[in-house]
Amino acid sequence: MHDTTMLLIEVGALLLGLSMLARVGRRIGMSPIPLYLLIGLIFGHGGLVPLDASEEFFEIGAEIGVILLLVMLGLEYSASELITSIRKSARSGVIDALFNALPGAAFALLLGWGPVSAVALAGVTWISSSGVIAKVLNDLGRLGNRETPVIISILVIEDLAMAFYLPVLSTLVIGAGLVEGAVTLAIAVGAVLIILFLALRHGRAISRLFSPKDAESLLLGVLGLTMLVAGVAEQVNVSAAVGAFLVGIAISGQIAHQATQLLSPLRDLFAAAFFVFFGLATDPADMVPVLLPALALVVVTSATKIATGYIAAKRAGIGVPGRWRTGFGLTPRGEFSIVIASLAVGSGVEPRLAPLATAYVLITVIAGPLLTRIPDSERFKAAVRRRTAAARVPVGTP
Repeated sequence: MHDTTMLLIEVGALLLGLSMLARVGRRIGMSPIPLYLLIGLIFGHGGLVPLDASEEFFEIGAEIGVILLLVMLGLEYSASELITSIRKSARSGVIDALFNALPGAAFALLLGWGPVSAVALAGVTWISSSGVIAKVLNDLGRLGNRETPVIISILVIEDLAMAFYLPVLSTLVIGAGLVEGAVTLAIAVGAVLIILFLALRHGRAISRLFSPKDAESLLLGVLGLTMLVAGVAEQVNVSAAVGAFLVGIAISGQIAHQATQLLSPLRDLFAAAFFVFFGLATDPADMVPVLLPALALVVVTSATKIATGYIAAKRAGIGVPGRWRTGFGLTPRGEFSIVIASLAVGSGVEPRLAPLATAYVLITVIAGPLLTRIPDSERFKAAVRRRTAAARVPVGTP
């Protein structure tokens, strides 16, 4: 059968199946993300029925999905709100790095993998998944919550930190010289600063490129600009997600509102492709030997992420329920963790790092959306109320 015919059959069957799963998930009050991942595992490498013709389609769709998730997240906030939020959350960003990178580094050293693997695993456990978290926040209707800017600030600080971290890791794994590594880092930092400057100073001019009266032109223009900037950012060793997010905050006013409405169906389509591809690219057999270590790492670093979010929200003056929503909402890891692991393994660093990172990410991506719903449960709310009431009772009161 012709390759194009098989591509249409596989993609059509998968999309139809995802539609049914999404409907079932929402009917039982569950995010469809874990279901998308499981479908990917079933039909991916080492799965029950491997799909070869559509893998490249989902790989490209996954890249677009992350970009769309991040640009729409950026559309929710203005550039000034972002800068204010980052300034307020700078200390929380430092706490986030210390709480979540150090356990990964210590774990690698305990396994005897060496210092370069320790730096790589530190990144795997440090960076939360912007794509997964953006999808979960949208699914749960939390984009307008008071704690959401705190979550976004931490995610943006992490993504911006990748502009520094990835060149450093690349230099370590390939054994590049000091001068070469410094040049790569300088280019990456300069690109981030230029994009951020353009977003802050010329955001209104960028918005005037598009007309709110022409929906087709607006859709094509915003999508084209987002992918262009994301591609340029990736070319200079900056995350495409950072570029897409900065495009989102550069667009403001009525244009931002209409762009959100127009891009929403595309985001849902390609976000589903992102999660399916994540599963397609994973061989379940490789994860079996490292499941227990990965699970132990998940338990430790989920606790540290929850603590990070709780502290950050408390510093921002968010109430106790919002603090817990912030902490649980940050637990999923995802796209960056896999990129970091593949970069290290592809350069000859510890081969067990890849399956460990994959198992780790899959567990957090499946458990994360479920954990994020915990603060909304009546039992949890009642426990928070009891604890708050007990804390208000003066010591010694009968």
